[in-house]
Amino acid sequence: MSKWPGKYVIGLTGNIASGKSVARKMLEHLGAYGIDADALAHRAIARGAPGYQPVLDTFGRWLLDTNKQIDRARLGRFVFTDAEALKHLEAIVHPLVGQAIDLLVRRATQPIIVVEAIKLIESNLASACDTVWVTFSPENLQKARLMEKRGLSEAEALQRIHMQPPQDQKIAAADVVIQNTSTFEDTWKQVVAAWKVISPVSDTNPVVTKQAAAGELAVQRGRPRDSGAIAELITRLSAGARPMTSNDVMAAFGEKAYLLLKSGEQHVGLIGWQVENLVARTTEIYIDPSIPIKQAVKTLATEVEHASKDLQCEASLLFLPPQMASQESVWRELGYEGRTPQSLAVQAWQDAAIESMPPNTIMLFKQLRQDRVLRPI
Repeated sequence: MSKWPGKYVIGLTGNIASGKSVARKMLEHLGAYGIDADALAHRAIARGAPGYQPVLDTFGRWLLDTNKQIDRARLGRFVFTDAEALKHLEAIVHPLVGQAIDLLVRRATQPIIVVEAIKLIESNLASACDTVWVTFSPENLQKARLMEKRGLSEAEALQRIHMQPPQDQKIAAADVVIQNTSTFEDTWKQVVAAWKVISPVSDTNPVVTKQAAAGELAVQRGRPRDSGAIAELITRLSAGARPMTSNDVMAAFGEKAYLLLKSGEQHVGLIGWQVENLVARTTEIYIDPSIPIKQAVKTLATEVEHASKDLQCEASLLFLPPQMASQESVWRELGYEGRTPQSLAVQAWQDAAIESMPPNTIMLFKQLRQDRVLRPI
């Protein structure tokens, strides 16, 4: 039993590039509240955060970039070549991350929580969870993912892989093992099967977050089973500029969620969005030209905001094509304003904007909550 009464907590771990984040996203699609411990670790050492000065006192100010932020890439290259330095860093960061996780779990309204942490077992966080899930991928897939997604050389990728304990050690401590070795759909089936053991509620009915009266619009959460409809909708509403297949959408479900706009039984728009590090990021929005744009964007944006608040988000970022962003009165009414990434007050928000902003888009920003997760720590 977890240390949080009334919550069922899944501890999710696995070695680097084994698919932990994909599995967490899948669990979020099924209704779990997800916490990324690695993202919280990044926050803990940001300028103004409680781990910032202890890291500088321990390792030196040479880690700072031109903005006086700790250069995480520089820090990573250092600690991943020195096991003793890594231990010192973890001694600073792990207690702060533990406090942040405790705060988020206690505030969450969802009964099932998934905590993704690469050091779940080593940091004893596993003992606070009800069950331990481990993702597994063979070394060749780990290496390929690190080289493709993080831009590491083969030598750097192998160094990071070999700095970690053998995957067998984590598997030995697992209640559930997710073999992330094939397609997204294969991994999804494994996650769903394990989910049904702890949450027997069927995932067969569509989730409609707003029931529409005649002539109104409704919003439905897209599920992986809707991948064909989502692919057709994006292809059609982008006028072929983004041809999508069902497999493309299934792969995208490993990173984002979709909200589908419906008029009667017809799909007439969608938003693609994700929540990472307590920041909601809307990177796709398509609306059928036959639908009044003001009504459509209000309906979709309001549902994204409601869902984001339910996930304890601090801020919402919308990345919009210029034509959509030009509906200034609509966005002002909803509380959004045009901003640049550099103008955002919190480093985590800046990082989210820089990481997620597609080319040729305009960013709109809204703060959803005054308190920030690391502020009270």
